[in-house]
Amino acid sequence: MLQRLQIAPQGPEFSRLVMGYWRLMEWGMSPQQRVTFIEQHLESGITTTDHADIYGGYQCEAAFGEALRLQPSLRQRLELVTKCGIATTANPGHAIGHYITESRHILHSAENSLRYFHTDYLDLLLIHRPDPLMDADEIAEAFLALHQSGKVKHFGVSNFTPAQFSLLQSRLPFTLATNQLEISPLHQPAILDGSLDQCQQLRIRPMAWSCLGGGQLFTAAQYQPLRDELTAVMAETGADNIEQVVWAWVMRLPSQPLPIIGSGKIARVRSALRATQIVLTRQQWFRIRKAALGYDVP
Repeated sequence: MLQRLQIAPQGPEFSRLVMGYWRLMEWGMSPQQRVTFIEQHLESGITTTDHADIYGGYQCEAAFGEALRLQPSLRQRLELVTKCGIATTANPGHAIGHYITESRHILHSAENSLRYFHTDYLDLLLIHRPDPLMDADEIAEAFLALHQSGKVKHFGVSNFTPAQFSLLQSRLPFTLATNQLEISPLHQPAILDGSLDQCQQLRIRPMAWSCLGGGQLFTAAQYQPLRDELTAVMAETGADNIEQVVWAWVMRLPSQPLPIIGSGKIARVRSALRATQIVLTRQQWFRIRKAALGYDVP
């Protein structure tokens, strides 16, 4: 059975891998097919689901919620993670894209998510991106109201620097549960910029998004050396494909990131499970790092 991890000292318990629904509207599923897909990844032990208010042009939460309405028993078997704080031009009221972390907006977004998901609580709510106009006291005010009402169990952030994380944490009486970060051989800044060090320090497990580089891993000519190295490590470890090697590379980090899987194909989701059994050696991990970056360690 897939391992479950408590993601912070006062945080929730999540599945070792997370099912991401960013591209749900691209999968072309009927509501009943969504029910089937959710049931299938739940049976595999992937119980944590990742969402955001803006995904699918503000449509993904409602589409996922249709499945929960058709099969209400699913709600008690999964964890709902969602995000707010970005205002895109998919909303006709937004002349330009911008960030918005005012208390009123956070409360409004959370209420919308609850309504779309047909539930009375969210397991985890994240601020989606750092906002240059972020007032930490305002965010804290919204978080406290949502926590006291029982509408949101836990809170966190996404794409925050360590300083931004610490600022918001300083205003809260409870600990932020995670920082959702882009972590991939194709995108490695979080590994050395202090973000993952802070997670280790606070014993917080980050959530890792875009581990496969949004598909660039398989298509971009510049990553052919990386594909070659991943293929070599695949043969050495007995992995079935290079995706499993990438998931294992992310999970090898000491902060124990929880990779978010973004595929709507259940075979690929099930394939990712095997990555939890693959432990890369230090040499293999650094070989992949070098192949991705194009240079050795200093």
